[in-house]
Amino acid sequence: MEQTYQYAWIIPLVPLPVPMLIGVGLLLFPTATKNFRRMWAFYSVLLLSIAMAFSINLSIEQINNSSIYQYVWSWIINNDFSLEFGYFIDPLTSIMSILITTVGIMVLIYSDNYMYHDRGYLRFFAYMSFFSSFMLGLVTSSNLIQVYIFWELVGMCSYLLIGFWFTRPAAANACQKAFVTNRVGDFGLLLGIFCFYWITGTFEFRDLFEIFTNLISNSEVNFLFVTLSAVLLFAGAVAKSAQFPLHVWLPDAMEGPTPISALIHAATMVAAGIFLVARLLPLFIVVPYIMNFISLIGLITLLLGATLALAQKDIKRGLAYSTMSQLGYMMLALGMGSYRSALFHLITHAYSKALLFLGSGSVIHSMETIVGYSPDKSQNMVLMGGLTKQIPISKTAFLLGTLSLCGIPPLACFWSKDEILNDSWLYSPIFGIIAYATAGLTAFYMFRIYLLTFEGHFHFHFQNYSGRKNTSFYSISLWGQKGSKRINKNFPLLTFLNLNKKSSSLRFKKTSRIDETVRNIILIRPFITISHFDNKNTYSYPYESSNTMLFPLLVLGLFTLFSGALGIPFTQEGMDLDILSKWLTPSINLLHQNSNNSIDWYEFVKDAVFSVSIASLGIFIASFLYKPVYLSLQNLDLINSFVKTDLKTIFGDKIKNGIYDWSYNRAYIDTFYTTFFIGSIRKLAKFAYFFDRRVIDGITNGVGVMSFFVGEGIKYAGGGRISSYLFFYLFYVAIFLLIYYFIFK
Repeated sequence: MEQTYQYAWIIPLVPLPVPMLIGVGLLLFPTATKNFRRMWAFYSVLLLSIAMAFSINLSIEQINNSSIYQYVWSWIINNDFSLEFGYFIDPLTSIMSILITTVGIMVLIYSDNYMYHDRGYLRFFAYMSFFSSFMLGLVTSSNLIQVYIFWELVGMCSYLLIGFWFTRPAAANACQKAFVTNRVGDFGLLLGIFCFYWITGTFEFRDLFEIFTNLISNSEVNFLFVTLSAVLLFAGAVAKSAQFPLHVWLPDAMEGPTPISALIHAATMVAAGIFLVARLLPLFIVVPYIMNFISLIGLITLLLGATLALAQKDIKRGLAYSTMSQLGYMMLALGMGSYRSALFHLITHAYSKALLFLGSGSVIHSMETIVGYSPDKSQNMVLMGGLTKQIPISKTAFLLGTLSLCGIPPLACFWSKDEILNDSWLYSPIFGIIAYATAGLTAFYMFRIYLLTFEGHFHFHFQNYSGRKNTSFYSISLWGQKGSKRINKNFPLLTFLNLNKKSSSLRFKKTSRIDETVRNIILIRPFITISHFDNKNTYSYPYESSNTMLFPLLVLGLFTLFSGALGIPFTQEGMDLDILSKWLTPSINLLHQNSNNSIDWYEFVKDAVFSVSIASLGIFIASFLYKPVYLSLQNLDLINSFVKTDLKTIFGDKIKNGIYDWSYNRAYIDTFYTTFFIGSIRKLAKFAYFFDRRVIDGITNGVGVMSFFVGEGIKYAGGGRISSYLFFYLFYVAIFLLIYYFIFK
């Protein structure tokens, strides 16, 4: 066992050779490196698989021996100050390591095909390997300073990956927004780290917990200062895990490639905030009021995320708000002290949400392969529908993830979310009511996404256009390079269904020729490379993704089906105990909680029936409002009936500026920030600019101008004649004597 733990330091270093070799190869052998670029994807998967094997081995040791291991060595030594560097292995570390490596491997396999035709293919895998390494370094860190270093490195990778398609203004703005928002939380985290060092004199977790607990029990600290320090630490988790009010960056982060959304902004990076709170829970649990504050923030976040997802039309943005809501559930559980429930939901949600994001990526990928289909519409659910026949495997995987997130048994999220719902009811009936209501909203908006995307007929009308000569088009790459090709003269023109903002009726816009469509692609999304232009056949409908993209969906689907078995209680030696509780025993003991997870099966079934009934009600309402409608240009009434399924059209003015506008406009929080924070900062900057140019520079320039005129005057006064000098001398003496006489007489 000891030998297994001694080699745990290898885990964060294993993925690093890939980005380093890619960088060296591009410098020394650029042509060969680019020609054999798919080789780097294989090595990325291979090295991350090695890290996964180490993580699984550590987890087995954790389950069998229930131990915690820490190894540190001195990094900086100066008089009484010593900063150490090392790794800390406990159940939380092993759980996060397995999540990062397993989901990361699936995403890398998926990305090999998804990003195959992108000019930034090598850059993408270099960034992903860096992220995996830094994230593994974060979860294995043994002290707060080490956590902060890797915390910032993970944020840097997030910035690079969100802005991966940096030539697109929306992506560039999104990565800047994520960077600035996270800096707010990270500044609070840094201040909190220094505050706790000032209180305890150490950064090491085990020493920190022990010293701080003794200080609190002996009342040797100022509770107001301690509470403020704990809030500052929590601010870092609020920003990273997209908790209210620093959640605004997460939906915009969907501008990055879909595999990035699956790995970083659903399964791992946003879970770093949950990891930090779970790691520091021995500190928070003894600080007055901070646990209530954490649970309140989690409650607000889970409700806000669910309401903002109700009316989103972008499939990835809807899933992003879903992630925000589920992270709120985890934060609520941690604030209530339900350590096991929070980590259980962290596991099940990671696999389910990764499945949903990769499934949505398969949908987007298939939509973008339609020749002439404008890429900015490839994520709009209103323009999808009827994809069951075209992409049945992706549809099945997406449905599986949807049912899991809704809390339908026996899928994974049912077991974990049900625990949080029960704990919230026992903690506070008000919290329980909101948590259960949000579970119903979750079922509603998730099935809304599913029904709009897959059911009914394809919401796109195709009209064969014949009699036109062959038309040239342009293949678009990241760098804007264009190469003329030829396409079939019978290329089908597309008629888009565009919603008029001022009316509920549909308006039709017909594209005139393929060149206009390509020009729109250049203007809207200059990074895309459409590989299927090289094919002789044109596609009238989306088609299923390749096996390389479907394999991760299959594996994640299995995880979604069976990962919930980790926390299902079973009888062992006369008491109810499950694998997860046994795994978490060392951490639970550190929190001085009871590791026995005995339950009353009658109560469990009764609570489960209630939660499933609420989820089923949400599914029923979504099925009623967004029932499949077969669209046709020849039947305008059916089209209008489809549009009426939109919440705002169904209820008309009754909820105008209400639920729909609240959700679609992101609760006006972004508008508030833009008006009061960004607007105020800009006004302050303009005032500072005016003050600097007119006042500071004005005084300096005025002194210079006055010196010039005085010098000019003195120049003419000095004529070189002694009689003139004597006259001015006597004149000034006379004035001085007069002043002296009248003042001091």
